[in-house]
Amino acid sequence: MRILITGGAGFIGSAVARRLVEKSEDHVLIFDKLTYAGNLESLAPIAASQRFAFRRADICDRAAVSRALGEFQPDVVMHLAAESHVDRSIDGPSAFIETNLVGTFTMLDAALEYWRGLPKDRAAGFRFQHISTDEVFGTLGDEGLFREDTPYAPNSPYSASKAGSDHLVRAWRETYGLPTLTTNCSNNYGPYHFPEKLIPLMILNALDGKPLPVYGRGENVRDWLYVEDHAAALMLVARKGVVGQSYNVGGRNEKKNIEVVRTLCDILDELRPRAGSYRDLIAFVRDRPGHDMRYAIDCTKIERELGWAPAETFETGLRKTVQWYLDNEAWWQAIRTGKYRGERLGRTA
Repeated sequence: MRILITGGAGFIGSAVARRLVEKSEDHVLIFDKLTYAGNLESLAPIAASQRFAFRRADICDRAAVSRALGEFQPDVVMHLAAESHVDRSIDGPSAFIETNLVGTFTMLDAALEYWRGLPKDRAAGFRFQHISTDEVFGTLGDEGLFREDTPYAPNSPYSASKAGSDHLVRAWRETYGLPTLTTNCSNNYGPYHFPEKLIPLMILNALDGKPLPVYGRGENVRDWLYVEDHAAALMLVARKGVVGQSYNVGGRNEKKNIEVVRTLCDILDELRPRAGSYRDLIAFVRDRPGHDMRYAIDCTKIERELGWAPAETFETGLRKTVQWYLDNEAWWQAIRTGKYRGERLGRTA
């Protein structure tokens, strides 16, 4: 297959690209604006492949999107490009509306025109695959799981923008017949993760001997999914998913934030010992506005219908993640000395 990945220089997109090039015969075109979270170094392992190509462009640029579709002739568009950090959406929501809503509309509009121009046999196999988040469903109490039919109730500018993009994808299928698929995933973690997110931020702050800031009392619960397992799920959906369906992808790893941070500290105590425990660096800070208490994904559908299952437990995935950051200082030092220095985001006034 020929697969165009928007946002393919980002965390999840680059994991999908690496996996596709390394474990299949597919041809991959990355379409990425290279915003602060895009990093070509995340694609370095596959950059020399004849089945890999990169195009720097904005998903809001209709002409650039149409050119890429027409020249590359993809069988699948994996739409991952998005502004994705809740705290940044609190500080500056306009970028999230522009990229996540206007950008998704632009992609759908161009993809529809491209799909309508394909020969019948190729049009029948074309897929527009939209990758979204469990945050569109809002927050859970102590019990229950997000299912594919859970009503949407987003609580942050980020999740609202992603909910809107999900609805646009549905509308383009129902109104125009565009063959679309949607996946909603839980919190991803793993190698090449931009260090504004919880796990890489805690690892790098700990290595620098800096405080490990935990919102509130760290009681918020997330379901954690190793990024390579997510990439495998997305590849499976692209090949076997049923048009018009959505699939929840989760790791079945519910953890309180404070549990995650303490476990990271314990792994670092073992792998990179210091004077005293890394747990001593934990510092509770004022919670962020609209902080959802609990997310948890029911991924029964993708397991039952497509045969997907995660290969990593939280414990094995987290250890691999910590070890990767220890072994790849050059990758994250370039970020911490330039684009992002670990500052607190999303305070509001």
